[in-house]
Amino acid sequence: MKVLVIGGSGLIGGEAALHMSALGHDVSIMSRQPPQAPSLAALPHIPGDYVNDDLGDGRLEGFDWLVFSAAADIRNLPQDGSVTPQAFYQRANDEAVPRAIEHASAAGIRRVVYIGSFYAQVAPHRIEECPYVASRYNTDRLVRGLSGLEFDVITLDCPFILGHVPGTTVPYLAALANYAAGRLSDLPVFAPVGGTNHMSAHSVAQAVAAAFEQGEPGRAYLVGDENYSWKDYLELWFREAGNPQALPVLEDDHPLFPNAIMFAGAGATVSYEVDANDYKALGQYDRHQIAPTIRKVLAACVQ
Repeated sequence: MKVLVIGGSGLIGGEAALHMSALGHDVSIMSRQPPQAPSLAALPHIPGDYVNDDLGDGRLEGFDWLVFSAAADIRNLPQDGSVTPQAFYQRANDEAVPRAIEHASAAGIRRVVYIGSFYAQVAPHRIEECPYVASRYNTDRLVRGLSGLEFDVITLDCPFILGHVPGTTVPYLAALANYAAGRLSDLPVFAPVGGTNHMSAHSVAQAVAAAFEQGEPGRAYLVGDENYSWKDYLELWFREAGNPQALPVLEDDHPLFPNAIMFAGAGATVSYEVDANDYKALGQYDRHQIAPTIRKVLAACVQ
């Protein structure tokens, strides 16, 4: 199939692009800037900004499938107060994402896998409290509502994601790797209260490929891999970095996992197991990948 990955220069989209290409699909990437990773730069690139560009101009034509992995999050939110979170997320997610996917349908694309967020499923009370969670919830409902007789939209609701595409840098993962290795000595060493589910970007890519082949149109699949308290998760990083620590658990704002990104709520514990039938439908993607993926990130980021 001819596959377009919107957001293919990022971690999740990049892994999906490489995995789909390895499976024999003809994969192209759309992003604002060309990808820097050599493996991704080898794929055809189409410049595109789904928020500000008119994607109904023909650039989506000629593709069979679309991976959409570019919805906005706190990393994109202007921090200068020029726009409220609600207004920003409404424009970048609630309005722009469904519009882009409508253009995909009009261009002849017949199947879409949309990379969503797990918060609306695991912490639904936050829909009324947090603009980001509300936005991801609204966007997901709108894009899945576009499914019809000749157009399928499937959502993968993802937890915290980690991974590494050679040639790319994910700033927060690079910082975490150096923190665990003891190279950020000015930062306090502790773990936040609570915990969450984690998943590797490669496992997400495997789920994407399976969703195209056998996912149920209009479904939002909750995906994930391993549940960790923040204490256990960070201690795993420190241990794999050769710097084992028994971390105290504090209610203070953590320098790398601040309350601002704890969209399930500060101190919340999110823990779940993926539905067995959903796991089968998504190709039984690789599990127990957190420690191996941490080792890959450390090898790339700590020289």
